[in-house]
Amino acid sequence: MSNVFRVISLYPRIGRLTVQTVKSKIQQRALNTLIGGTSKARPSMIDNVGKFQGVSRNVRSNHLAWSFRFASSKIPKSTSKAYQKIHSKHADLVSGSKPTQKGFDDDSEPKESEVHILKELFSYIWPKNQAGIKSRVLIALGLLVTGKLLNIEVPFFFKKIVDGMNIDFSTTGGVITTSVFACIFAYGGARFGAMLFDQLRNAIFAKVAQGAIMKVAHNTFRHLLDLDLNFHLTRQTGGLTRAIDRGTKGISYVLSAMVFRILPITFEITVVSGVLTYNYGASFAAVTLMTVLTYAFFTIKTTAWRTGFRKQANKADQKAASVALDSLINYESVKFFNNEEFQIKRYDSSLSKYRDASIKVATSLAYLNSGQNLIFTTALTMMMFMGCQGVASGVLTVGDLVLINQLVFQLSVPLNFLGSVYRDMKQSLIDMEALFRLQKYQVKVKSKPNAPPLALKKVGGGEITFDHVTFGYHPDRPILKDCSFTIPAGKKVAIVGPSGSGKSTILRLVFRFYDVNSGRILIDGQDIRDVDVDSLRRAIGVVPQETPLFNETMMENLRYGNLNASDDQVNEVLYRVKLDELVKDLPNGVNTIVGERGLMISGGEKQRLAMGRLLLKDAPITFFDEATSALDTHTEQELLGTIHELFREGGKTNVSIAHRLRTIADADKIIVLKDGNVLEEGTHYELLQNEHSLYKELWDIQENLDIDAQLKEMDEETTDKDEEEEKKKEQELKQSKKNNK
Repeated sequence: MSNVFRVISLYPRIGRLTVQTVKSKIQQRALNTLIGGTSKARPSMIDNVGKFQGVSRNVRSNHLAWSFRFASSKIPKSTSKAYQKIHSKHADLVSGSKPTQKGFDDDSEPKESEVHILKELFSYIWPKNQAGIKSRVLIALGLLVTGKLLNIEVPFFFKKIVDGMNIDFSTTGGVITTSVFACIFAYGGARFGAMLFDQLRNAIFAKVAQGAIMKVAHNTFRHLLDLDLNFHLTRQTGGLTRAIDRGTKGISYVLSAMVFRILPITFEITVVSGVLTYNYGASFAAVTLMTVLTYAFFTIKTTAWRTGFRKQANKADQKAASVALDSLINYESVKFFNNEEFQIKRYDSSLSKYRDASIKVATSLAYLNSGQNLIFTTALTMMMFMGCQGVASGVLTVGDLVLINQLVFQLSVPLNFLGSVYRDMKQSLIDMEALFRLQKYQVKVKSKPNAPPLALKKVGGGEITFDHVTFGYHPDRPILKDCSFTIPAGKKVAIVGPSGSGKSTILRLVFRFYDVNSGRILIDGQDIRDVDVDSLRRAIGVVPQETPLFNETMMENLRYGNLNASDDQVNEVLYRVKLDELVKDLPNGVNTIVGERGLMISGGEKQRLAMGRLLLKDAPITFFDEATSALDTHTEQELLGTIHELFREGGKTNVSIAHRLRTIADADKIIVLKDGNVLEEGTHYELLQNEHSLYKELWDIQENLDIDAQLKEMDEETTDKDEEEEKKKEQELKQSKKNNK
């Protein structure tokens, strides 16, 4: 671009055009070429972009993109004007597109029933061949039963104390009898014992619960890493992390509720009902039974009604988390386009939905609590009335009345917990459903059972063969079509072609991010689908277009290529990838934090760090996907020389995907793709000798730009436009004068 602007500054007739005007003109001409130009001008580019318009695979400032823009100089002026006239006749691609549903609400996603979730969770707290975990569960259950029996004994001791105190103390000299004294101590001991056993139960079962949470979270995280790339590209990261967070918390509650709430409630209600029936007859038992059934029915029905509100709140919460994470990850994009208010409105929209759903949750909770209290108060009133009648008739003692009151109140505690436990259990199961659902997604790319590791030849190993490969990310849009070629072992091979022709797709297929739709890919004669995936990926090193970095130090990001690399190895790599000067300038050296996605260092520094990772991995097959696009020319040439020397010495297979043809001119073989097919192969000089070669066409565009003719034509077009506007103004002025007369 600097050359273009230098020519502009010297060109005598360019005075009326600013630099920005020239740039916009060139971009407009590129648009005419790529979308609406004639087929005679650039058929290879037009056909490709016309077919894949709207799909921006390599939106970067590279030489090929600018070559497309400069290619418009060969389009006649009439073509550009004609495009402007017919532009309104194009099909409406915006309103005609179908909406895409994102997140966890797709009906096609796997579903999990609550019963199945509980069964699967039970397998974590009662695992096979783990006697230690099982013994802890049994001990916790034993402590549970003992604690509840002691708790039920408390009202009986209280009854005996009341009956024992219902005497004439003048006969005892005002001294408490021995039996009453013993009952008082028994009362206190039973209360403390019940609390102590409950706490022991909590302590012993804690290891079981936390172990289950860890296993579920571990299995989910591992499963997410095993899923194919397409799954992660179609999901929002914020939603995934929120589902894991809420799901693990749900597991903690469900386990504690099952052991500390549901089982104790069931046991206590059974014992209390049995005691009332045995001691005071069927009438008390009938009231107890009706109370429990009514209370449970009302709680379950009301909670089921409230579940819909809770699901709405969860959905809105997950959406808000995704919007917030996307906004923060893409902080620079938000600032570049001044869209802070837009992102805030999106966030507020989700928060508003969450607020409305939460209000419904809170108001319905008030209804639930009021109804539960009404049911229990009615039952307590009836039983106290029946007890008072018994005392009045002499059938029951005052101690019996106290016992009934204590037992009913003791029954109220588990009944109150029944409502909250069922409510929170439903909420936790909803949260766990999203977590367990993640584990049910099918891993599409995986090793076959007992698949052998990839075996590369000791001498001359690393040959890659594409044998009639067809592949597409979408069934209706194939990227590679019956594509066949060979990448020789130990050679530098370049893959070039227009954007969208399938260059980066080749890397993703070799690395098995995806499997081919038909055909096969061989490495040293082995179908990559028949070998172990882990061994395949260990044999391939990649420098991607976009360098992913962790929010850690430069040292940790560099050593990610080989976690066992020594400090000396890292130090050597720093010099080889030209990062030594940067490290010396940084206050903390290699311990400098690179920031979220590496945004605290430049694009060129990120690419050099990615190359350092590659050198540390020391893989026999390497892919460079536009690996030097963010480097300045001087650093790029030095780095390319270093890489060339290293790979020549090691005899490694080097595959470079490039738009800037100058960087791959020394390749042993160049494969040119167009529309998903191999158009031509050969060395740089062999391809240039063919006058009809697409490679030669691209090379000429990049290296032999006719800038002078380009600027003259643009200047002439601007002059013509100015003259037309002047004529138009003169005609309007004449018409105005005529109308005034």
